[in-house]
Amino acid sequence: MIKKITVLGALAMLLFPSCSKYQQLLKSNDYEEKYQMAFVYYNQGDYYRSIQLFDQVLPFYRGTDRAETIAYTYAYAHYNQKDYMLASFYFKKLTTNYPRSKYLEECTFMSAYCKHLDSPRHSLDQSSTEEAIEELQFFINKFPGSERVDEANNLIDNLRAKLELKAMEMARLYYKMENYNAAITSLNNILKDFPDTDFREEVMIIILKARFDYADKSIENKKESRFKEALETYDNYIAQFPSGDYEHEANQIQRNILRYLNSYSKSSL
Repeated sequence: MIKKITVLGALAMLLFPSCSKYQQLLKSNDYEEKYQMAFVYYNQGDYYRSIQLFDQVLPFYRGTDRAETIAYTYAYAHYNQKDYMLASFYFKKLTTNYPRSKYLEECTFMSAYCKHLDSPRHSLDQSSTEEAIEELQFFINKFPGSERVDEANNLIDNLRAKLELKAMEMARLYYKMENYNAAITSLNNILKDFPDTDFREEVMIIILKARFDYADKSIENKKESRFKEALETYDNYIAQFPSGDYEHEANQIQRNILRYLNSYSKSSL
């Protein structure tokens, strides 16, 4: 125990002068030393101290030849701290403040890339995901010859897949809750927004089930027209998936629709 305390005490004594010197530097008016040490700490991987010093020297060197490099390194310090929202903000700020910067292409990409990294799992709010897609597309349009274009396209594909999955889960939930109109609208939007979706067959069978259930639970004078809409949906499903995974279920729904329509026709005679 005594040996352990001695070791800890020795470490504290080694660290204390360093901490004390750093605190003195923060309070000093020597901006040249602050500037130099900000880069020293950055290169050592001490991004927290680097950021604190950059916070102080950024206003001091604004408008000088050093300002752009400070802004560039400052953005990367936040990126390396995994503070992706702030990193994205500062990368984008650099592109705005220095539109002819030699870092323009890189920082335009990094601003979008940080938004991608900040994108949460699909079950959460996807605002940052949509922003990331917009920024990545902006990058592709602005720098079509960049070697990063393929990576940007792949990132967009991954982000869109996340939006697609969220939309699909919401549509399933609407159907489960018997909110048939909301389910149908959501599912049709998936087909429109994601025309190559891997969920296409499932989307169409749920639309069919939702239309059938909606018709079945409608008031009597609405049933016929709604069952006919369901029958059209069945025809669309079979046309696209004649031997689909849900063929048996779809055929059963069709039989139920026809049974109702036939009985309705007889009762109208």
